[in-house]
Amino acid sequence: MNHLALITQTTSLIAAGDIVGAEAALADLADTEGDGALMVVLDQLAPKDILAVMREYDESKASVVNMLVTPEQFARAMVLEKQYKDLTHTHLRSMVNAVIFRDDADPVEFLTAIGDLEGGSEALANYFAEKWSRVEAFARTGHFDATEDDGAMLTEDQLLGSAYVQPRIDLEEVADRDWMHLAWLLRYECRDLFIETLLVLRAKARAFDLGLDEGDEPAEEDDGKFETSDTDRGKATPAARVSDEESAI
Repeated sequence: MNHLALITQTTSLIAAGDIVGAEAALADLADTEGDGALMVVLDQLAPKDILAVMREYDESKASVVNMLVTPEQFARAMVLEKQYKDLTHTHLRSMVNAVIFRDDADPVEFLTAIGDLEGGSEALANYFAEKWSRVEAFARTGHFDATEDDGAMLTEDQLLGSAYVQPRIDLEEVADRDWMHLAWLLRYECRDLFIETLLVLRAKARAFDLGLDEGDEPAEEDDGKFETSDTDRGKATPAARVSDEESAI
């Protein structure tokens, strides 16, 4: 099967909801023609189709797509994940952990690619959504124990001022290929992106407290303490737009 036919078949299977079939077709290409052929196909697949396969990650078996997707391909797919409106972000966390922490990967390369895209810090904020208080504690104290963090939340200027402090815990203590591992890498290897992500987390928490739907703006008279309209490198807000081509999932 030529690559164009495979792309058409894979897209059709995904549109029909047969994610397993789509992944099997891609895996068969890798088996018959090698990983290089699959990487060529992945580069031509729409980000939303790559995302559809990756977010169905099953820990019981290896996914050839997760093993071969590049940082740039992954980032383009990850910023679309919010369109699934998964309030628990379970699929997002499993997908991120499976790809960024795969054996041959440099997690910082993936984080850099994510941070370079509009909506990147929002995607990371969604990843950490269930752990916001502990990420705040980490920003303030260098530890993840929120129960011991009784100080005031750091302002943006204070976050910038503390960006280059020395770690209080070693990476080896949290290198479990999960959210603490990722938070450590963000804070000490991608400092600007860590601050951007934390500010978006605060904006999301504030909107929730105000009873706003995601993407709604607070009332004009509100003090805007956690306004993040310019925090994303791509000037993205929590209502970051996606092109029409990528929006149909």
